[in-house]
Amino acid sequence: MSDLNPILSGSAQSIAAYQDAIEQSTQAVVQWLKQPEMYQGKTVAELRERINLAFTAQGLGNQAAIERAVEYFLKDSLSVHHPQCVAHLHCPSLVISQAAEVLINATNQSMDSWDQSPSATIIEMKLIEWLREQVGYPAGDAGVFTSGGTQSNLMGLMLARDAFFARQGHSVQLHGLTGNLSKIKVFCSEHAHFSVQKNMALMGLGYQSVTLVKTDKFSRMDLNDLTEKLAQAKANGEQVMAIVATAGTTDAGAIDPLADIAALAAEQQIWVHVDAAWGGALLLSEKYRHFLNGLELADSVTLDFHKQFFQTISCGAFLLKDARHYQLMRYQAAYLNSDFDEEHGVPNLVSKSLQTTRRFDALKLWMGLEALGKKQYADIIDKGVTLAQQVAQFVTEQPQLELVMQPQLASVLFRFRPENGDSAGVALLNQRIGDALLASGSANVGVTEADGVTCLKLTLLNPTVCLEDVKVLLASVMACGQQLQHA
Repeated sequence: MSDLNPILSGSAQSIAAYQDAIEQSTQAVVQWLKQPEMYQGKTVAELRERINLAFTAQGLGNQAAIERAVEYFLKDSLSVHHPQCVAHLHCPSLVISQAAEVLINATNQSMDSWDQSPSATIIEMKLIEWLREQVGYPAGDAGVFTSGGTQSNLMGLMLARDAFFARQGHSVQLHGLTGNLSKIKVFCSEHAHFSVQKNMALMGLGYQSVTLVKTDKFSRMDLNDLTEKLAQAKANGEQVMAIVATAGTTDAGAIDPLADIAALAAEQQIWVHVDAAWGGALLLSEKYRHFLNGLELADSVTLDFHKQFFQTISCGAFLLKDARHYQLMRYQAAYLNSDFDEEHGVPNLVSKSLQTTRRFDALKLWMGLEALGKKQYADIIDKGVTLAQQVAQFVTEQPQLELVMQPQLASVLFRFRPENGDSAGVALLNQRIGDALLASGSANVGVTEADGVTCLKLTLLNPTVCLEDVKVLLASVMACGQQLQHA
């Protein structure tokens, strides 16, 4: 066991222990990055059998603990940077983001009061101002960094709910929910993220409060159906507290008609929240920024940076168009941010967040933007969208493959299509192809459904991947499909 002080501090002993631990961990990561396999291919049962806890009374010491973490975690981790790892919205990270993590972790700042995170607070506020500018919002700093899309969507829906009741002279914050809650509805497309339902249940309104709007052949919200459902809700005596539009659905990457949705909502004083967790990356795009036209009309916006901004997990943001709505969730705690401090210009970020203790994840985005610059950032974001279009064209040229939907962002939906077989058989075959490729450790391809069709999904978030890499992957899909057909 190591007898070095386990606490990070300014002592020579602690600094030496820190340097040794970081060097040992870094060298292990370097070796892991050189590992040719995408995944070592262990099953759930094999991992359960292999991984055992080894807590002892005296402890193993830093070196042994790191060695065990390398053996039982790192070696069996999925290589998200591997060109054949394309199943999910799970990106490889920027090198500079890894450097930012070192600074974030070592300083251990907490964003719930300025005196725990002085420079970090100012940097986050300035980044929020910059993000608002990219969206097209008025100048200001109404927004906060979050753990990701689910939390940001919760904030948007919660403020929409509280603003809805406030217009009727009722404070949810002070008095809780009131009235016939079954008549309060939220609209979203049938391809919106599941966090809409999850968050509505969490807020006490239940799944029943969510009305799903039909989508077109590209998985975008259908305006005619939205108009009809708004009229039907009014006829039923229901009240619509929010419309959640999506800018980048999980599978198709579909972007709802944002400006048209905002126009319909404005006619009836309905809050619009845009879940741009994925598609928000196009804010930096040089080729596809116009896909987000109308985003500036939304009352609130979700952004994620651990998707196509290539930051390490987790890193997201919530933006609020009108800062006055933050009063709906404000709670003053003298032990964190006193009235006296605020009167003297001391920032208070905890009043904008659902979290109290919170990491300084904004540093990753700041360092990423400084290191790459907007031009290089735009190039790597655009590359994924363009690559998806090239892959889709290639898929249409393969007799054994079928393109399920034209790509809109950086995802491609397709399936292996044998000459013979009913729909259920084809669906099962594609599921088995995805499972077999992961079990072999050679590739991770998504399996999902599009309009009831089971298909495979390539999410092309890795800017180091080119068309030739994807052709290799598709050759594996076809070979696996042929093998399974005749097994």
